[in-house]
Amino acid sequence: MIYVIDHKDSFTHNVVHQFSLFDRVECDDFSQINKSKLNKASTIVFSPGPGSPKDYPLTSKIYNQFKGKKKMVGICLGFQQILFSEGARIIEQNKIYHGFQSEVEVNKSSKLFKNGNRFKVGRYHSLKLEEPFHVKNFDITMRCVISGVAMSFENNIDKIYGFQFHPESFLTINGKLLIKKILSS
Repeated sequence: MIYVIDHKDSFTHNVVHQFSLFDRVECDDFSQINKSKLNKASTIVFSPGPGSPKDYPLTSKIYNQFKGKKKMVGICLGFQQILFSEGARIIEQNKIYHGFQSEVEVNKSSKLFKNGNRFKVGRYHSLKLEEPFHVKNFDITMRCVISGVAMSFENNIDKIYGFQFHPESFLTINGKLLIKKILSS
């Protein structure tokens, strides 16, 4: 079972729909976590949402509690939330990307995706990871072709993955395949 933690985002139910193609999905608001569902889940997904990771201390607590014990996936705010919980700084970008399609490139540190592959993704964010970012077992695996901004990470040791973009968006080409590869890893 996949447990989606909803950060009150309009895309959350699109995320639920996409993940439900692969397994049963339960979804609850971040402020009303069902501990029984959380404990039963094999995968925890941190949804997109408004604001900044510092606005969601309960999500950071859940991340820290289950790191290395369950597979975790962060999307947009969820991507930022995981990195923030690892001590990263999340900062404002010069340009806001809401409903914007960008091309990303997979780099050699990815174990799940082929190095050099490029594809288009849907972006909906005004914040980004401040770099450099160096945390054990975390690799930035995709970057925006134009700006170089981090768009994905993999931690294959602890089974933690994140996308700054929205794989469930119609602007993302092959988003379903991205999720399938992570869930089958």
